[in-house]
Amino acid sequence: MTPAELKQSALKDARPPAGLGEAALALWYLKKGDWEKSHAIAQDLHDAHGAWIHALLHLVEGDLSNARYWFAEAGRPSVKPAQADALWDEIATGVLA
Repeated sequence: MTPAELKQSALKDARPPAGLGEAALALWYLKKGDWEKSHAIAQDLHDAHGAWIHALLHLVEGDLSNARYWFAEAGRPSVKPAQADALWDEIATGVLA
């Protein structure tokens, strides 16, 4: 699955595609607009992708200090809220690779 296909699924489908990994599933729910579900999944991801997704979630939420913490945990530079969509694409590319 490509990042574009994942995004399209979240925008049009009621349920996520079968076989998604947890990180991709968190991204799917975030794109679907279910921040809470996405955050619940991300909290159980204890790796760099999980931290990066967590950073994105708090960026979207507007909790920038928390987002900065999670960017540091992921070993990634912080970005501005206006870059959240591009960051979703970047993370999806890494998660789906």
